[in-house]
Amino acid sequence: MTRTSQPSERSSMRTGSRDALVAFADRMLSGAAAWASPGFARITPPGAPGGYGTAVDGLEGFARTFLLAGFRIVGAHGEGVDGLIRDYTRGIVAGVDPASEERWVRLDEHPQAKVEAASIALILDMTRPWIWDRLDVLTRQRVIDYLTPVVGDDTYPRNNWVWFRIVVQTFLRSVGGPWSASDIAADLARHDSFARGDGWFSDGDERAYDHYVGWALHLYPVLWSRMQGAAELAAELGEDRFARDVEALDRYLQDAVHLVGADGAPLIQGRSLIYRFAAAAPFWVGALAQVPSTDLGTLRHVAMGVIAHFDEHGAPDQDDLLSMGWHAPWRRLAQNYSGPSSPYWAAKGMLGIALPADHPVWAAPEPAPGSDDLRTIAPAGWIVSGTASDGIVRVINHGTDHAEPDAEVGDSPLYARMGYSTASSPLLNGDAWAEPLEQSVALVDAAGRATHRAGMALLRIDADADGGVAVAASVSRVHWIDPAEVQVRHGSGITGAVTVAGRITTCSIVRGAWEVRLVRIDVRDGAGRDAALRIGGWALAGEPGQVETTVSTDAASARLDDLVSIVVPLTPGLAPGIERRTDASPLGPDAAVPVVTGAPEDGTWIAAAVLLGGAEPPASVPSLELHAEAAVVGWPDGRRTTTRLPRPSGA
Repeated sequence: MTRTSQPSERSSMRTGSRDALVAFADRMLSGAAAWASPGFARITPPGAPGGYGTAVDGLEGFARTFLLAGFRIVGAHGEGVDGLIRDYTRGIVAGVDPASEERWVRLDEHPQAKVEAASIALILDMTRPWIWDRLDVLTRQRVIDYLTPVVGDDTYPRNNWVWFRIVVQTFLRSVGGPWSASDIAADLARHDSFARGDGWFSDGDERAYDHYVGWALHLYPVLWSRMQGAAELAAELGEDRFARDVEALDRYLQDAVHLVGADGAPLIQGRSLIYRFAAAAPFWVGALAQVPSTDLGTLRHVAMGVIAHFDEHGAPDQDDLLSMGWHAPWRRLAQNYSGPSSPYWAAKGMLGIALPADHPVWAAPEPAPGSDDLRTIAPAGWIVSGTASDGIVRVINHGTDHAEPDAEVGDSPLYARMGYSTASSPLLNGDAWAEPLEQSVALVDAAGRATHRAGMALLRIDADADGGVAVAASVSRVHWIDPAEVQVRHGSGITGAVTVAGRITTCSIVRGAWEVRLVRIDVRDGAGRDAALRIGGWALAGEPGQVETTVSTDAASARLDDLVSIVVPLTPGLAPGIERRTDASPLGPDAAVPVVTGAPEDGTWIAAAVLLGGAEPPASVPSLELHAEAAVVGWPDGRRTTTRLPRPSGA
C-alpha cells in the first residue's frame, strides 16, 4: 500500500492513548508467539530464511520480541502479564541450555548473536524482579556463560554495536559475571568519537546519518544509565556522562521532531527501514529522560503518530505479523542478511509502554497544529523543509553519503541522493545502486551510465530567516563505476573500477516545497566532455496505472493521488522528460521520475526547479536570474531572494 492509498481505518493511536498502544503491543506479541518453538526459545515467523540461517532467525525472534515483552512487563509493574513472564522465562531456560534442541546460537558462533544478546541483557535487567530473580541457580549461571564471550572481544564493528558490548557487560557486572572496565571505557570513547555536533552522531566513521542516530546512539545511553550498577560503573570509570548524554539527546530531538510527516511517516532514508516504527524510539527516550527543550505532549504525539502511520497502512498485517517491507512486504528493502524475525527491532519504537499509566507523558496536552518549517542540520549537510499544507517533510542532502570524504565509490540510494522525504522513497532495485536517477545530478555517457557523487565535500549550509530560504552547496569529483563482481555492503554504495568524469558543483536554494537546483560542471580534468547532464526529481511510485505523467517543453511532472513531482528547466538547453522503473520502490511497482537533460557547457551554471508537493500542481514556478556571483530567485508568492553562488575554487 502506498502512502497515498487510503488507510484501512484511523488508528486509535492517533488519540495518544496508552491503552491503544498497549493493545497494539499485545497484538504484536500474540502474532509472534504463534510461531514460537515448544520451549519458546526461538520465534520464527513464516517466510524464507534470512542470510544467516533459521537458528539465527529464531534467536532474533526471541530477543527482539523480548524487548517488547519487557517494556510491557515493566509498564504494568509485572501485574496482569503472567503469561509473558512465564513464556519468556521458559524461552531463556531452553535458550541457554547447551543440550536443548532450541538452544541459542552463541556469541562465539555467529556475530549476530552479539546484537541479540544486548536485547536479552537489557530486558533481563529491566524485568529483574519478575524474571532474573526467579530463575534457578543453574539457569542464571548458564545465562552468564552464554554472555561471557563478549568480554575482551575486539571483533565488534566500530559503529552502534559498541553499545551491545557495553550493555551486556554492565549486566554481567551486576550479576557477578566477568566484565572488563577497559572494554567499556574503550566503547564509550568510541561512541563519543561519533559525535558530530548539535546532538548528531554518525553511525561509525563514515558519514552515515540515519535512523540509527535515534534508535541506537541516543536510545542505548539513556537506557544504559538506568541499568543496575551503571551509575557506579560510570563513576568508577571516571565518567560524568549521563547529563551530557541527555543534553545531546535534547538537542537532537529539537531537529528530529521535524523529520516526521504530518501523517506520522518517518523519513524514508538510510538502511534498516524494515524496522519501521523503531523510528519512534528517540521520542520515547526523550520522554523517559524528560528532556527540557521539547515538551512531553509533542514527544508523545510524534511517537504515536509514527506507530499509527504503520498501523493504518497494514503493518502488522492481518495475522499480526511484521513483514520485511515498509507498508506491505517488499524484500528488497531489507539487507541481504535479514530474516523473517528481523523487523521486530520495531519493538524499540514501543518503549512508550514501559512508561506507566501515571507517567506525565500520558496527560501532557497535544501540541498545536504545525506550521511550515525550514531548518538546516549542519552535521548531516541537510536542509529540512516541512510544509503544513501537505504535511510533507523533505530533506535536501549535501553531506550524507555513507562514505569517507573523497571516496570514489558508488552512490548508495539510501544515503547519497540529493533528497529524501516522508512521502516518497528512493528507488532501491539493483539498477538504483549502479545508476543514480531520482534526486540526482549526473553525467550520462553514450552507454547510459550515470556518474556517482559519493565522497562529495560540503561547501555551505545555512538558512536566511529574513528571506525564508535555506542554502546548501557541495562539490564532487563525479565518476563512473564498473562494478566489481562481488559486492559486500551494509548501506554503502557499490565498488569497482572508477573513471573520473569531472567535477560538479551543486547549490540548492530551498523555500517551501520548491528547490532551485544550480549545477556547474567542470570536465577539463575528467572524461565527461561528451556526456549529457541529467537532473532527476522526486520519484513517485504506485500500482500500475496510478502514476500519471505529463511532459511539455516547460516541465515534466508525475502525479499520484495527492502527490505531485515536478522538474522545471530554468536555464536554456534542458529538455524535460520522464524515466520509468518497474519493481524499484517499496511504495509500489510502477515508479516515475521527472527529469531534465541537456548538453552542458563547461564552467557554466545550469539550473532547474524541483518540487514535491501535495494536491494540485502549483499555478506558477520559480524564476531565476543568474549573475556573475549570485542567483536571484523569484518565488511563486512574489518574494525575491539573492544567493551568493559557490566559487569553483571551493572544490
